Amino acid sequence: MILRLLARRPVLLALALVVAFALPWLIYPPVAMDIAAWALFAVAVDLLLGYGGLLSFGHAAFWGTSAYTTGLIALHTGLPFPVAIVGGALAAAVLAVPIGYLSVRLSGIYFAMVTLAFAQMIYFIVNQWRDVTGGENGLQGIPRELFGLDLSDPFLFYYAGLPFVLVGLLVAWRIVRSPFGQVLMSIRDNPSRARALGYPVDRYRLLAFVLSAALAGLGGGVFAISHGFASLHDVYWTTSGQAVMMVVLGGIGTLWGAVLGAALIVSLNDYLATAGFEETGIITGLIFVVIVLLFRKGLWGTARDLTAARSGRHRPAAVPDPPSSASSSERLDQVAERSGR
Repeated sequence: MILRLLARRPVLLALALVVAFALPWLIYPPVAMDIAAWALFAVAVDLLLGYGGLLSFGHAAFWGTSAYTTGLIALHTGLPFPVAIVGGALAAAVLAVPIGYLSVRLSGIYFAMVTLAFAQMIYFIVNQWRDVTGGENGLQGIPRELFGLDLSDPFLFYYAGLPFVLVGLLVAWRIVRSPFGQVLMSIRDNPSRARALGYPVDRYRLLAFVLSAALAGLGGGVFAISHGFASLHDVYWTTSGQAVMMVVLGGIGTLWGAVLGAALIVSLNDYLATAGFEETGIITGLIFVVIVLLFRKGLWGTARDLTAARSGRHRPAAVPDPPSSASSSERLDQVAERSGR
């Protein structure tokens, strides 16, 4: 009964908003802000992986570039932190254009490796450009300037930074439910048919790549302002890997699953670190293996399918296995009719 009630979209959305606003009352506010920022990052990765079928191990480049850009703007211009965050997201989007242009023509492991190579190149540049980025020391003392308001209290800053995350999540939700999102999913399922109908497949993938990078950058900017520093870890490939793990843990192609995965991983890392356990990767890795083996569609995807089965309604997975060419064909036909193709 509870699962059936939660399956209703308005109820689920209202509950999610209540949890988002109550989170700093339930856990340590900086951890709550980390959950929100990482949730947006994971959703950005899921937008490309779950709905575009492209696995990127290079999104740390956009998360970290935005963190450094946000920090530089806040440190050297004195502008309010919302302007710095938007500037960081724009920088991530601009960086994604050439990287995406050279990457989206590939797929599968080749796409993943190319994005990883570009991310490591960004890491090398950030590490060597010490006069600007601070090198191994990173950028420290990033201010939270907002027209003279004192936002040094993490509890207050959570509510100042949360709107950026909510807007980013809303944009991602709107993208996957727009005609663009429908075509993107059809390209994921059947790129040959999409080309036959006249859709520029590479252009759609490039736009999805840039939008995903911008959302990742938005989360990276919030993260940098929240912590007051930007470090080399933000642009290192393990940051990308952690975001991918969050998506797989929650459920690929669900959006809600990415949020759930981020909340679980960040909370677990904080709990283990507080308990003095240094090798947190061992525990999170074991949990990841168990989830992959027992819940092939992730936690959210599995719960969604169980809810649909109990209610007597069949809801196909966001990422069909194997891909259904019939569903992708119908989706492309519907979009083509709307656009007059």
